[in-house]
Amino acid sequence: MKTIEEINQKIREGNVCVVRADEMPEIVEELGAEEAAKEVDIVTTGTFGAMCSSGVFLNFGHAEPPIKMQRIWLNDVEAYTGVAAVDAYIGATQLSETRGMEYGGAHVIEDLVLRKSVELRATAYGTDCYPRKEIRTTITIEDLNQAIMVNPRNAYQRYNAATNSTDRTLYTYMGTLLPRFGNVTFSGAGALSPLNNDPEYRTIGIGTRIFLCGARGYVIGEGTQHSPKNHFGTLMVCGNLKEMSPKFLDAATFPKYGTSLYVGIGIPIPILDADMARKTAIKDEDIKVNILDYGIASRNRPVIRTVSYAELKSGKVEINGEEVPVSPLSSYRTALEIADELKKWIERGEFFLSAPVERLPRDREFRPMKHERGVLVRDVMTSPAVTVSADANIKDVAKLIVTSGINHLPVVRNGILVGIVTSFDIAKAVAGGVEGSVEKVMTKNVVTAIPDEGIESAARKMEQHDISALPVITSGRKVIGIVTTEDISKLVGRRYS
Repeated sequence: MKTIEEINQKIREGNVCVVRADEMPEIVEELGAEEAAKEVDIVTTGTFGAMCSSGVFLNFGHAEPPIKMQRIWLNDVEAYTGVAAVDAYIGATQLSETRGMEYGGAHVIEDLVLRKSVELRATAYGTDCYPRKEIRTTITIEDLNQAIMVNPRNAYQRYNAATNSTDRTLYTYMGTLLPRFGNVTFSGAGALSPLNNDPEYRTIGIGTRIFLCGARGYVIGEGTQHSPKNHFGTLMVCGNLKEMSPKFLDAATFPKYGTSLYVGIGIPIPILDADMARKTAIKDEDIKVNILDYGIASRNRPVIRTVSYAELKSGKVEINGEEVPVSPLSSYRTALEIADELKKWIERGEFFLSAPVERLPRDREFRPMKHERGVLVRDVMTSPAVTVSADANIKDVAKLIVTSGINHLPVVRNGILVGIVTSFDIAKAVAGGVEGSVEKVMTKNVVTAIPDEGIESAARKMEQHDISALPVITSGRKVIGIVTTEDISKLVGRRYS
């Protein structure tokens, strides 16, 4: 057994043994956990990825005459002011009112760290003690009294990976997902990530000193959505933005989704005993990840496959017998740099360990929002849907449309959706003298819905693609119904009647 104070004494004396987390498995395999615990004092970890739940508290000082800022914008990005007269919190995902997704709170934070000038604009209602009603000026980070990064949710223990079963490209916080399982994306540094090396939170807790974006920071509590029962622990962290480095902090825009902030976190794990040595010997092969289908617009996305971080890092995985390319959203190279930098700090006697004053909870489980179930596609779709075979004759389909009064017909082959035709498609074909199978005139790239999809999501798809119907399909692409703009109009009518 070792104590944190004994390890700190070794740091003072300059004879501490520090290794990176990715080096520990080989050490434990060679020496065994007991001997490894005697040899190694600290294991450094690192992760560098998009952490949307990040932001900074800012104090601007008082103007003359004073102002109690009711609303404030930094480079046209609104910050929250409901904390005090000249304090504000700017979140990484808040978007610019003039530039939209091109620029957001993350970019303001990055600009401050880069020592750039930022325009401050504020309005107020005016009071006896704060008479001023508006102000416009420019500031740099040096003009601020405090710039304290406080991130409610960082450093997930692990992440689910993402793919897309639909026929259209999806734009998500997991990046751009190509149609029909065209790619897989994942996040996190795997066995190098902090919480994977201390899964029982013996040494990572409230008060633990950490590396945060190139500065010294602290764990101040469990992160929001902390769910250790499912191995999805998170951390709430803080640090001084004025001391941070742009090398380990980076603003980003995810196309058609929004802005985020890449945050670099490294945590030293003291090797107190053989058990800690074993825990820090975790390998990427040991960490399992679910690949979820983001084509399902639900919080309960189906699991396509369970794989390991080792498989994900290989650059490809197999889905339905096909090899699918995999790409990371996090930078493993920067995560290694963070673990290395933290190691140097410790070896130079510039960073000491701090024991947590309280352990993180280990019995939490993330719960969904409590609310009434929204309307699903299954609630309004027409089922069963009238379909036609891809081999059906255009004239026969025309007769079916006339006799049934149906305007949209999913086209199937062996029961599987392959296209869709509308009454307009058929009328145009007949008028143009087109003969043969309906396959000649059908739309092949069909936008679809699933029965458990929210009706708002289905309506959004129709609006985006300027269409008026969606075939409703199973995971195997069998047509079980159809939902139209008319169905949605009827729903709205019932709600307001």
